[in-house]
Amino acid sequence: MKNLGLLVLALSLVVGCTKKDGVSNTSTGATATSSSGSKLTNAELKIGISQEFENFNPLIANMVATTYMLRMVDRTLTVIDADGKWVPQLAKKIPTIENGLAKITEKNGKKKLTAVWEILQSAVWGDGKPVICDDFAFAIKVASAPTVGVAEKETYTQVEKVEADPKNPKLCTFTYEKVRWDFYQLGNLFPLPKHLEEPIFKKYGGQKEGYEKNSLYSKDPTNVGLFNGPYVVTELQLGDHVTFSPNPKFYGEPTKIKKVIVKLIPNTGTLEANLRSGTIDLISVLGLALDQALAFDKKVKAETLPYTVLFQPSAVYEHIDLNLDNPALKDVRVRKALHYSINKEDLVNALFEGKQQPAIHNVTPADPWYTADPTKVVIYKYSKRDAEKLLDEAGWKMGADGIREKDGKKLSFTLMTTAGNKTRELVQVYLQNQWKQVGIEVNSKNEPARVFFGETTKKRNFDSMALFAWVSSPESSQKSTFSSKNIPTAKNGMSGQNYMGWVNKKVDQDLEDLDVEFDPAKRLTLVHGILKAYTDEVPVLPLYYRSDVAVIPAQMKGYKLTGHQFPETSEIEKWNLE
Repeated sequence: MKNLGLLVLALSLVVGCTKKDGVSNTSTGATATSSSGSKLTNAELKIGISQEFENFNPLIANMVATTYMLRMVDRTLTVIDADGKWVPQLAKKIPTIENGLAKITEKNGKKKLTAVWEILQSAVWGDGKPVICDDFAFAIKVASAPTVGVAEKETYTQVEKVEADPKNPKLCTFTYEKVRWDFYQLGNLFPLPKHLEEPIFKKYGGQKEGYEKNSLYSKDPTNVGLFNGPYVVTELQLGDHVTFSPNPKFYGEPTKIKKVIVKLIPNTGTLEANLRSGTIDLISVLGLALDQALAFDKKVKAETLPYTVLFQPSAVYEHIDLNLDNPALKDVRVRKALHYSINKEDLVNALFEGKQQPAIHNVTPADPWYTADPTKVVIYKYSKRDAEKLLDEAGWKMGADGIREKDGKKLSFTLMTTAGNKTRELVQVYLQNQWKQVGIEVNSKNEPARVFFGETTKKRNFDSMALFAWVSSPESSQKSTFSSKNIPTAKNGMSGQNYMGWVNKKVDQDLEDLDVEFDPAKRLTLVHGILKAYTDEVPVLPLYYRSDVAVIPAQMKGYKLTGHQFPETSEIEKWNLE
């Protein structure tokens, strides 16, 4: 999964968040213990995570697992809290037109929007240097460079310039490229420590991927000056674990837990065993699949285990990106046939006891922008007959071996996803059987998440199908995944998350118009027009809307699932085991 501004829970999909914890009906009263049998304390917390992580540079990070940990060590001006509200983090206050901190002006017939952001006086980097306006201006400069691959450049380039007050380096005036209604939503615009990173960018920034490879986040990831959050990275071993310690310079509420270790356990089937043995104390949202969580929840109740299993409807959208450069997938009839061939109701009932909802597009039911109106979006009800008819019309005739052929070539695709993810592997098998029934051959090829997200999807190196999830926030623009400007290419430094290679000029324009439309009703009309094209042209096969699940020690306090793009680690300083 990626996150949106990256972020593959990349991240992209617009979904709402539920306002409550979603704690399952578990009540044990037991005390959580470590593997040695002693009571858990705030001395240490070991978290299990099933997805690999990569670079902690917030501009480069492209995986939700990294974002999950990044929120422990870095903060942004604003963020969405667990109640679904935008709240300030590094900022003193969120500027609005109403409070006078944001203004729309016009010069030479062109409108501009400016907003005054004041950074908390006490906000400093881990080495004591203050977080200042220049750190944001520098981040924007780096992200805008054509040689630097950023998942969603517009997160940064939407800000035309940042100017500091001559008397106060923490009082920043942001001038935006456009008069955007969502200008204050800067949850993915991270500052960079200019005092540490600028010399590196000056030396290597002109080389393709030069900055990424030589950044201190790559060369010296435990340098405390790289972080401004409640924790700092004290040890990092790719493919194994990351250790975090409290940041003594943190401006906010002091952390309770003295050491946090995030352990990579890529096989989701072994997470429960690691929890029971004390190897880990908590299973993160990037851990158990829903079916595993449901089964473990029953064991918790039956055996009075010292854990609480949490369930929360989330902004995660499981789907398959189709590579539209594939000759067979260029034909929309083939794409629609693939969609009609999936019995999504049966899929969610078989694998998730009906606890997850079939997806009809990328916007989830909890989002204000959601619609299931068949006059506004195309609905694909399972129909083997409709699928076969479309394939026949497209010239793909059934072969003697049960696989369709055309011009001497078989109708065959490769479905790729993250290796070791039990649920996705089950989904693969289910889909292969469904498609085989209409004469489509689909083979599996899975890769470690770090490769799949860091190379394969990012560089569009998948032959035909990529199965993964996006995570986003309510009323989020789809520009990073839908706009043709965001198709990753060598020319743009492999920036953008339109991995399908989908091009629709009307959608491109609607996305531009959406950014600058302040009328909520008109925004909704634009969104529904985009969804109509999305469902009609089928660049993606929607599967289901996911629920977030986590397993925490029963004694734990202050832990709340968010159900959206900004994970629970955004408030890790509130976690308490005592």
